[in-house]
Amino acid sequence: MNVIIEIRNLYKSYGSGAAAVHAVNGASLDVNRGELLVLMGPSGSGKTTLLSLMGCILTASSGSVKVDGLETTGIPESKLPRIRLDHFGFIFQGFNLFPALTVRENVEIALDLKGIRGAKARACSMDLLSQVGLAEKAKQYPANLSGGQKQRVAIARALAGDPPIILADEPTAALDSASGRIVLDILSSLSRAHGRAVVLVTHDPRVLDYADRIVRVEDGRIASNRDQTLLTDSGAMHR
Repeated sequence: MNVIIEIRNLYKSYGSGAAAVHAVNGASLDVNRGELLVLMGPSGSGKTTLLSLMGCILTASSGSVKVDGLETTGIPESKLPRIRLDHFGFIFQGFNLFPALTVRENVEIALDLKGIRGAKARACSMDLLSQVGLAEKAKQYPANLSGGQKQRVAIARALAGDPPIILADEPTAALDSASGRIVLDILSSLSRAHGRAVVLVTHDPRVLDYADRIVRVEDGRIASNRDQTLLTDSGAMHR
């Protein structure tokens, strides 16, 4: 595995002086291709802020975030959308599907943003839906899907344009046990079989069985960084 996200001495602060709140407080972390990394910690610990800084959704107050060797901290805001489009797929707890669009159209709109249109977009969207087991739902609307199916559509949309990094914020929180396992199996396959870096923020203990690495965030700092693949069989968590 090699590093695709490199974070060094990263800060994200709100306010100034004595009233400043450090949502991320001097964090340093590497994310590797081909691993599923889980960010855990109590509410308000800074894990979602850290994920947003990785994905160039938020800009850091100071420090460094390199994405595939490109320094993203301090670059003009106008250049961030292209970095997001080229490098990231995003998955959220609330699915964020467009209710007036069909399942296929929800995937196609992400392809359109990445310059893939027309017949090629239709073929790509069906291929992506097949990858998540939902090709037969292509003409359905989100209102007709279960929570697990909506999240699988969101995964298909995140894969539009074949990004090397998938960032997911609480992707299983709203799902029942069976649907959660299906989503986690897909995300695990994206890292292990397809070589993508997958980073999950979660409170869901089910996710731990799938993790290659567990990073605990507390008070905006990296409190622990544990490689699950180094655990012995007697203490390891299994996929």
